[in-house]
Amino acid sequence: MTDDAVPSPTWSRYMDLALEEARLAEQRGEVPIGAVLVRDGEILARAGNRTLELNDPTAHAEVLVIREACARLQSQRLPGCDVYVTLEPCPMCATALSFARIRRIYYGAGDEKGGGVDHGPRLYAQPTCHHAPEVYSGLAEQDCARILRDFFQSRRD
Repeated sequence: MTDDAVPSPTWSRYMDLALEEARLAEQRGEVPIGAVLVRDGEILARAGNRTLELNDPTAHAEVLVIREACARLQSQRLPGCDVYVTLEPCPMCATALSFARIRRIYYGAGDEKGGGVDHGPRLYAQPTCHHAPEVYSGLAEQDCARILRDFFQSRRD
């Protein structure tokens, strides 16, 4: 890990905001996942899952922040941008992050069942992947895992 890739002391601020977005998603009845997209210390977009609200299976937090930042910057690509997300991106989101040319992904909890980065298909390790963002996992991992665990436990009770 290079010095400029090491999460700065502000990483916790971005993960706190992603967790806030996850909590807002939970209040809407959505799976509590949140994401924040940052470039040069400026927050370009933040969102939580909205698949139920929008009747859109692609309305994951990561896809929503990509859409918002691309619209804001009037660009289909987001080089130099970093994403902070509470859960390891699924294969769909991992692909979208690659296509957007995201520089780095920082995520909280790993997803053994549905992840696409460090679990499952490990998309960035595939020879067909044209752009592999740098990936850093385990940021605020316990808090990120807890909100999901509590959400699904409440559904089972």
